[in-house]
Amino acid sequence: MPSSTAHSAPQRWDIFCTVVDNYGDIGVCWRLARQLVAEHGVAARLWVDDLGAFARICPEIDPERDSQSAAGVDVRHWSQPFPAPDDPADVVIEAFACELPEAYVAAMARRQPAPRWINLEYLSAEPWVADCHGLPSPHPRLPLTKHFFIPGFDENSAGLLRERDLLARHAGFDAPAWWAQHGGAPACGSLAISLFAYENNAVAALLNAWRSESRPVRCLVTDSRVLNSVSAAAGTTLVPGDVRRDGALDLRILPFMRQEAYDDLLAACDLNFVRGEDSLVRAIWAGKPFVWHIYPQDDAAHRVKLDAFLDRYCAGLSIPANDALRTFWHGWNAETLTADQWRAFAGHLPEIVAHTRNFRDRLAQLPDLAKTLADFCADPV
Repeated sequence: MPSSTAHSAPQRWDIFCTVVDNYGDIGVCWRLARQLVAEHGVAARLWVDDLGAFARICPEIDPERDSQSAAGVDVRHWSQPFPAPDDPADVVIEAFACELPEAYVAAMARRQPAPRWINLEYLSAEPWVADCHGLPSPHPRLPLTKHFFIPGFDENSAGLLRERDLLARHAGFDAPAWWAQHGGAPACGSLAISLFAYENNAVAALLNAWRSESRPVRCLVTDSRVLNSVSAAAGTTLVPGDVRRDGALDLRILPFMRQEAYDDLLAACDLNFVRGEDSLVRAIWAGKPFVWHIYPQDDAAHRVKLDAFLDRYCAGLSIPANDALRTFWHGWNAETLTADQWRAFAGHLPEIVAHTRNFRDRLAQLPDLAKTLADFCADPV
């Protein structure tokens, strides 16, 4: 049911997305568009330059069609040249600083009243977010003002994407049924791990550590860039459907999956390795311990972002658990992981389980990103 922010005549929203990080950018935009339609009663049009990438997380999308509908969202191929714009939307989102077509911006400037223009930035836990979130940026020539919206982890940010029923879905998740549909439940006492990451040379050390674990380890690898590293570590090319057993390790390769199926995978496992922005947020809501492979940047800015998040996530952990978690995350991101670092981290998992659940519950007290946006855009500029 739409929220109280919904209008009798639905607002029209245009969301523009260019695919840079394969699935993270479109993953965020797709979740946002669906939630705005389902919970806030808006008419959303999602412009995407790479429908092929979109189709992997939403198989209903036909990459050959320029215009189609999915989950109530009007999906358009953002082609070049951009088609002559009709009436611009009431709210225009340029996701992750993508550059809007000039003709569309010109049409926005002619519109009365002017659209709400939002620059939806990447997620960050850094302190500067509090000073920059919501700031206006007047256009240098046109009668338009853009506002910065920055997802984050406190009330001074735009919040995180979270559907209204997400935590209830996790609470009611039927793990035995899920495992029954995915090759059977792991052995009693096993540690179930999902692995989704970029290429990472530390995979070899990690798999070696799991082979010699004192308890069984079931590792579910999603068909993604990390599969190249897993194949290299295994000494053979692995494809979805493959199963390898070696020592304590039960390694299984899963096909690439749609967003909803990935959420279930996170809920089913005891520990989740995630990458980028979208899967990080989903791992938080799953309430299970996780390890973030942050998107690497040439200027090493990702290390600052990683530590900023660790400062928030680790607050309240005991010193030994804090040290083990930080060391393990840094080793994973620097691709220098050792078996000792894994054992130290794994030894604190019982504490990290409870801590992560509390971290999730605290964040769930904040408004979610879609509501923050809908409230801000409820009235014209």
